[in-house]
Amino acid sequence: MTSQVSSPAEQADGAGGAVVGGQRTPGTPDGKEVRRLDRVIIRFAGDSGDGMQLTGDRFTSETASFGNDLSTLPNFPAEIRAPAGTLPGVSSFQLHFADHDILTPGDAPNVLVAMNPAALKANIADVPRGAEIIVNTDEFTKRPMAKVGYETSPLEDGSLAAYNLHPVPLTTLTVEALKDFGLSRKEAERSKNMFALGLLSWMYHRPTEATESFLRQKFAKKPEIAEANIVAFRAGWNFGETTEDFAVSYEVAPATQAFPTGTYRNISGNLALSYGLIAASQQADLPLYLGSYPITPASDILHELSKHKNFGVRTFQAEDEIAGIGAALGAAFGGALGVTTTSGPGVALKSETIGLAVSLELPLLIVDIQRGGPSTGLPTKTEQADLLQAMYGRNGEAPVPIVAPRTPADCFDAALDAARIALTYRTPVFLLSDGYLANGSEPWRIPDVADLPDLKVKFATDPNHTLADGTEVFRPYKRDPETLARPWAVPGTPGLEHRIGGIEKQDGTGNISYDPANHDLMVRTRQAKIDGIEVPDLAVDDPDGASTLVLGWGSTYGPITAAVRRLRAAGIPVAQAHLRHLNPFPRNLGEVLRRYEKVVVPEMNLGQLATLIRAKYLVDARSYNQVNGMPFKAEQLAKVLKEAIDD
Repeated sequence: MTSQVSSPAEQADGAGGAVVGGQRTPGTPDGKEVRRLDRVIIRFAGDSGDGMQLTGDRFTSETASFGNDLSTLPNFPAEIRAPAGTLPGVSSFQLHFADHDILTPGDAPNVLVAMNPAALKANIADVPRGAEIIVNTDEFTKRPMAKVGYETSPLEDGSLAAYNLHPVPLTTLTVEALKDFGLSRKEAERSKNMFALGLLSWMYHRPTEATESFLRQKFAKKPEIAEANIVAFRAGWNFGETTEDFAVSYEVAPATQAFPTGTYRNISGNLALSYGLIAASQQADLPLYLGSYPITPASDILHELSKHKNFGVRTFQAEDEIAGIGAALGAAFGGALGVTTTSGPGVALKSETIGLAVSLELPLLIVDIQRGGPSTGLPTKTEQADLLQAMYGRNGEAPVPIVAPRTPADCFDAALDAARIALTYRTPVFLLSDGYLANGSEPWRIPDVADLPDLKVKFATDPNHTLADGTEVFRPYKRDPETLARPWAVPGTPGLEHRIGGIEKQDGTGNISYDPANHDLMVRTRQAKIDGIEVPDLAVDDPDGASTLVLGWGSTYGPITAAVRRLRAAGIPVAQAHLRHLNPFPRNLGEVLRRYEKVVVPEMNLGQLATLIRAKYLVDARSYNQVNGMPFKAEQLAKVLKEAIDD
């Protein structure tokens, strides 16, 4: 879904979770009041089989087409179908949308839609007093309540008195709306999420045509199911319009001042990364080859790339992680842009082949969509704890560049940047995204192809060295004097035959070598190649000459920036810088760090970047860490940063 917006403007971030604005407009034709808000945070919650992710996705698409800025946070169990009605089985989708520039999915929901008692209990602690709670009363019977420890109904015992409670028999109303379709009650009940979507779409004046079109397309082979879902969706809309319980609806204007002029679409991090990989292969004029084994939360990249054979993309779903990267490295040897996607457990299995790629000095992209660990850990929760694994998780001295996107849309640019480094310097490159970015979404300005970087490479086609007797030969490890990259010779090129393998090579010739001095030279040369990679200087946002710098990397960008905006709005100066390149660091990083009395590094790990900073620059960087599987909240970081400044 795309929309046109124009006129850039700087706005304060609205990531705090409170509904503000509240201008009233004349009532609608049905006499109901309409209130204008500048932002809203909605959370849909229910069983993992209740369709909450689909409901959230559709509401997000409606919101994107309307032109709001938005940010999302899907949150779901690792099980395909977790136990129904239990707390571990709750799935939720949070959407923050606004008429101005925002950065996070929001700290706390203004509206909670709870499809059952488990959804209410799992999420009520996050809901601020005065917020709207819409509950499906049909599920609040004795047995479902007992499953989650409710001895009495929270809808009747006064425990929700601090909230604006809207009890709605969603299941009953959905079944009644679909009574003419000849569906069983169980089949009809499955459409209750569409009834809820219709109600919320009325409540916030969302467009509906795209959702109806989506349903017809999704269930094209079962048109009666498509029409049933559409009827349920319309019934939810009509219920909101006619019931007395919803006396107010809300308007959130398009974010026309938030973005530069252009065509925008809503995009998730994994989709943006997939498009970035395709764009990189097109700009390099190389076929894209993905060797991958499915793993949460990286599998969507495999799914997406498999759809684009028209762009020369080839995808291979391997039998395991080792086979996946082995195939990708083989494709790189053959002259393709080789990519493998995984998460932390898969990186552990791929480490030997990553070391082989370092030794062979071939371009290869290792895309790590980080999740909670160690081991299998938390497959559907987010974390930033693979940084040291990417940096050092191989035997021997095997340096690898590391690039990290900061927002879902930025995954596109980060993929292009990672490909640039891999192709220019003939090296494997880590691209560190995470589950928060991968599954979250935001508006993305569709770039002009003419503005994308030229990534074309020149394969070796002729001998590159002359022996003392005048014989011309090919030396596979004769390096470019600027990049230290070795030639990329495609197999089958006459006269350019050369050895590959993991045993140490002789400088220049590529022959097997056990010579100590040669090994020392090769190890230092490979390190020098990585150290010499050209990356931009670190930009620092410091309008007030602050004494405290907050330094982040990856997906902490949104919460950090939102927290910094809050502090500055309160008159508290604080500087901010965010790293995309983690190996090598920007050349000016040391000088930047030494300018500040205090450096605070928030991370979703136990201090991995802070450890690297302290070791390399001898700066007393202060860590603030969280490893609960969820992203930071803006208010949480604002409080921590203020304490650091006041200390």
